[in-house]
Amino acid sequence: MTAALNSEFNSLIADLKPALDAVGQPIEFAKGLPNDLFTSERYFTMERDQLFGRSWAVIGAGVDVPNPGDLKPVTFMGLPLLMVRNKAGEIGVFHNVCSHRGLELVNEKKNVSRLIRCPYHAWSFTLEGELNATPGIGGPGVNTCPGFEKAKHGLKPVRSAVWMDMVFVNLSGDAQPFDTFIAPLTERWRDYDFSRVSHGGEHSSWSLTLNANWKFGVENHCDGYHLPMVHPELNAVSRLEDHYPIVGTEGYYAGQGSIAYNAMRPNNAPALPRFPNLPTERQHLAEYISLFPNATIGLHIDHLWIVWFDPISPDRTVERMELYYPTEEAARPEYAPVRQEVHRFWYKVWQEDLWAVEGLQRGRTSPAFEGGAFSPAMDAPSHAFHKWAAASLLSHAGLVTAH
Repeated sequence: MTAALNSEFNSLIADLKPALDAVGQPIEFAKGLPNDLFTSERYFTMERDQLFGRSWAVIGAGVDVPNPGDLKPVTFMGLPLLMVRNKAGEIGVFHNVCSHRGLELVNEKKNVSRLIRCPYHAWSFTLEGELNATPGIGGPGVNTCPGFEKAKHGLKPVRSAVWMDMVFVNLSGDAQPFDTFIAPLTERWRDYDFSRVSHGGEHSSWSLTLNANWKFGVENHCDGYHLPMVHPELNAVSRLEDHYPIVGTEGYYAGQGSIAYNAMRPNNAPALPRFPNLPTERQHLAEYISLFPNATIGLHIDHLWIVWFDPISPDRTVERMELYYPTEEAARPEYAPVRQEVHRFWYKVWQEDLWAVEGLQRGRTSPAFEGGAFSPAMDAPSHAFHKWAAASLLSHAGLVTAH
């Protein structure tokens, strides 16, 4: 961040400091994040650099680039990025900008045999981001130039990692190591063997557009309080009283769990394959955890889903979900009715949330609302998310130490 941008950020956060300090109070006295963080374009741009950019944020999934040579351009909060799967099957992320004249390098999903070629002047790059060829750089038919070092002009990599098929990036490059970041969840779910997890294929993907700020999507997922009012079908099989809050002591994940999960079997269809060797206490357990800033995981004995929130503007977000199963066996035809039911059930649940998150967005345009309140009994996960955002912004501005 340049000195000018850093100064602007510090000034913006200083203006909000009293409201952000109020978020960090004990839950009985705390308020939610201030309205500007949900409605202002200035703060939206700031969040890219300070909440997303300095954390591990999700921009896509491995299923987007399933084969070696696959390329997938991603516009992330206005920033052009490129997901690439190389010949070794590894996924990398680069800034989607040609190092010659700055053209957006790839503008549609595609597969290339070996090279990424710029359509403007035909410079080409390997799938590892190295500059491969510079045709005509020294004049017609002359592909070299005195003093030009190809090694210095490759694609600019973005620090990235893949976990549970989610592609994470750390734009600033200075977040904690990803293995350290994700360790609390790998330990929490150590009983589950994720090595054979497979995408469900048909009936396993969707996206929804929310006319709301991305934070409302995350907060809503942390919130079990609304279950009886908004999700009658879900509440019928997993009641509010069957749920328990999850708040990570590390401060960057929260959610809820249920002790009443039962596998879906429409019309007595064959039961889906399950994660093997799970202890008895996990046979009917489901957990739904948001990994801040924008990832959400739903884990069950016979399927899991990942969701991430892609912020488009202060009041518009694309929410995308992918469904996975413990083994490739779940893709067999006899399990199709169950996969369809899993898709139908969860798609309905997420659609039911639309009016609520969009109503929250409209409510935040009112000067009469000043952050609201939290229920100590019901809102601990939501408060944890608000505290993480407030503490992160204050810390990056040098006003408090993150916690």
